[in-house]
Amino acid sequence: MAIPFLNWLTKRQKSLSQMTRQELRREELLLDKRRQQLLKRVERITREKQGLFERGAEEKSLEVRRVYAQEFEMKTAEQLMLSRQLNIRSKEMMTVSRLRMLRENAEQTKLTGGKVGLIGQKDLIRLGRLIESDAVTAEMYQDRLDEVLSLGAEVDEGQAGLSDAGQTVMNIWDKMDAGNIQDTGQAFDEADRRVREQQSAAAEE
Repeated sequence: MAIPFLNWLTKRQKSLSQMTRQELRREELLLDKRRQQLLKRVERITREKQGLFERGAEEKSLEVRRVYAQEFEMKTAEQLMLSRQLNIRSKEMMTVSRLRMLRENAEQTKLTGGKVGLIGQKDLIRLGRLIESDAVTAEMYQDRLDEVLSLGAEVDEGQAGLSDAGQTVMNIWDKMDAGNIQDTGQAFDEADRRVREQQSAAAEE
């Protein structure tokens, strides 16, 4: 069961805002590990649902089809629950990542604490509500988090969200969803080529 964000953030010997860059990095890696585990489970259930659907489509027995339909429904419920947890873990990891970046900026500019120290109880409550809300996606939370932490232009767009290369992959997936690209191999080749080109161009700058 997921720990409410406010408890996760404050019920510790050292609060998140007081952690060093190294400690924040450890928290970030731990959250990422949990997020990856959830992602694998969601992907596995998605594959299982696809298998159930295909078997049900081929099955002629009404009774057996009903069983497949029930299993499909249960898998969907589990998938939705895991997707909610995945959304929460993603937002928690984003929070820790932002705090780590602020800490690094503070150390680089030889400031003590930086803006990390400006996070108060009201900010924590606000972030906690946003993280626990299913209606707030990770993308929406990213904007709210930057606003709360007053990052503004201090956070590079590539760090704040997807890079241009990452967005390229997302765009190709959108094209596949719309049916504009139907061959998976062709889509992969295009994504791979364009991401390589963008990374090469960035390296030359």
